[in-house]
Parts: sequence; C-alpha cells; structure tokens
Amino acid sequence: MRAYRVPAGIDSVVNITAIRRFFAQEDINFLLCNRVPRRLLTLGMGRLARITHPWFVRIALRAWQWFGDLELEDARTRDFRSLQECFTRQLVDGARPVDPDPAMMASPCDAIVGACGIVHDGMVVQAKGFPYRIEDLFGSEAAALPFRDGVYVTLRLTAGMYHRFHAPDACTVEHVTYLGGDTWNVNPVALARIERLFCRNERAVLRLRLDAGGHPVALVPVAAILVASIRLYCADVLLHLRYRGPAEIPCAARYARGQELGYFQHGSTIIVFAPPGFSLCPGIEPGQRVRMGRALMALPGSAPG
Repeated sequence: MRAYRVPAGIDSVVNITAIRRFFAQEDINFLLCNRVPRRLLTLGMGRLARITHPWFVRIALRAWQWFGDLELEDARTRDFRSLQECFTRQLVDGARPVDPDPAMMASPCDAIVGACGIVHDGMVVQAKGFPYRIEDLFGSEAAALPFRDGVYVTLRLTAGMYHRFHAPDACTVEHVTYLGGDTWNVNPVALARIERLFCRNERAVLRLRLDAGGHPVALVPVAAILVASIRLYCADVLLHLRYRGPAEIPCAARYARGQELGYFQHGSTIIVFAPPGFSLCPGIEPGQRVRMGRALMALPGSAPG
C-alpha cells in the first residue's frame, strides 16, 4: 500500500492563525477537549489511527499540520501508512544526543516542562492552587515513600512532538504498576480546572533503580484524551483502556542511558520523581521546552550543570 509523504509546507489559503486563536480560548478549549465522551472518543481515535487508506491519511495529516505544529524535521521517514505510524515515528540517528555527564540524569522525552520542584511531605502541584498527594498518583503509600521529600518534574508531550521515551540513565526497571482511569486532557487549561487530574487518568508507574548509587527513580506516564495506549518494552505489553491483564508487573529489565523504554501512541505527560538529594538542573522550569537527553536532574553530591 502506498504511504503518504507529509509535504514540507501547508496551504496558505486558510487563515490557520485565526482558527487556532479561536480554539485556544480557554472556555472553548476546555469544553471541546473535556465536556465530551472522553473514553468513547479515545477508543475511536485508536481505530482511526490504524486506518491505512491513503486519502484518509493524507487529509488527517494535513489537518494535523494545520492545527498541531507537527514536528517532523528529525523524523527517520515522512512516508506514513497511517496516523499511528506518524504518532510513533522514530528519529534519525543522532537527533537526540544524550548528555554524557554521569552525574546528570537526562530527560526521558521531548516535552514542555510543567510544574516541578520539591516534593513537600508527599505533596506536589499540577498547577497553581491544585496540589495532589503522590501516593494517590502511585496508587499506594509504600510505592510513593522513597520520593516523599524528593524532587519531581512534569514533562508534557504535545500532539506534534516525538512520542517515544527513554531511560534517563543506566538503570534496571524493577516494577510496573498499571492504574486504569479517565482520559481528561492534560493541557494547561484542564490542569488549572480539574483537581488531582493526573491521579484520575489512566497511567503507569515505572520504578527504576539507577546503576549509579542504586538510587530509586520513578517515571509515571499519564494517558489523556485520544491518548490511552502506552507501549512498554520491559513488560512486552501495550497498556490501554481495555487492558485486563495484571496491574502489578514485576520486571528485571536493564537499560543503557538513553535507550528506548517505550512510547505513547500519541502524546501526553511523563512525571519524573527522584529521592531527596537530587536537584533540578538550571533552566528546568515551567514553560521551558526540553529534548530527550538534555540534563534534567543532578545526582546527589553533584552540582547541577
């Protein structure tokens, strides 16, 4: 079947800027993204993403370019047989160099930094005035305990970004916990209106053990509307809204620094947790765009570079 090549430019006859501004209005954005049958739309999107009809793929990708700031400059190919192939695209070799400093933990993904900082007695924030307990996110007090007074970073992947995520350092994935839930949008508009949003949505908790110092680290990929499929290589499983397998998945999968851990089948959020002693690197602050491999946190005893 013939693949569709995404064109380098887009048509200029449509006032895309005006349309984007209209849908960016907070009330309209919130209504369109959340006051809808979220689960049904998410399951439907999964079906649409697998359609391989050339005309459908052509129209869908052109619309995505218009409204979603699709980032393909580093894509290994622009020939896609379906939306899913575009969502899960790989990059050319060397497109995401990983910070070589062994005292730094790297960002696991491309993202826009959201709320970040110190975990205060088990509490963090998703947006101003909206705190949540990390034990609610992790699913248990025991799982959250190592990070009770640690450090966290919220990394939001937009729809057009690279959607694969990687090991932040040489490590072993020791355990995965799957927590089913809703599919609220995770954009800033929703985060400022829905309390404990991350704790409501479908998510997975990956518990890692770093080779350096044996420090525990957790990555929490959170699904969202239209984005409720998370592929994890460590457990050879696709987690999704209809998943009925075990919620607790023991692992013993070793990964090199920067090695791929899995991917979203669209875009969403990953929250990174580290124990006390870690510190955020300069420039890791809300609104900052980061790429996979950039220095994210400094290990205990190291100065943030």
